[in-house]
Amino acid sequence: MRRLFRQPITWMVLSEVVVVSSLVAVAWHVFASAGVSDVVAPLVLPATSSPVDTAVPLPSAGVLLPPSPSSPRLLPGLNVDPFFWRARLAALNLAEAQVEALEWRIVHSAMDTVHRYVESVVIPAIERAEGRAR
Repeated sequence: MRRLFRQPITWMVLSEVVVVSSLVAVAWHVFASAGVSDVVAPLVLPATSSPVDTAVPLPSAGVLLPPSPSSPRLLPGLNVDPFFWRARLAALNLAEAQVEALEWRIVHSAMDTVHRYVESVVIPAIERAEGRAR
């Protein structure tokens, strides 16, 4: 057992287990706390008395109401507009089609090059070798 703990591979495996378990714990904490946070309290400016001019009324501060409980909670930064996604997916499909066309051109060019090489170099060399062997 002592030999096992003297080997560096044992310590490397143990340290890897500690690192991975700590990363999993942090990820779990972040994931679990993402849905728990409450809506940030609206910003309300404190009423201050102004000695200069008290006759001018202050503009009313816009108070944000929390979303109704029937509406689903959205993750921050997630856009659910279908037009947004339709445009992004169309651009993605266009880019993918361009990459596929480029890949086909590369493959066909390589195939043509190999075909020309076989016809111009390999087959004549085989025919010359067979002709000499007869």
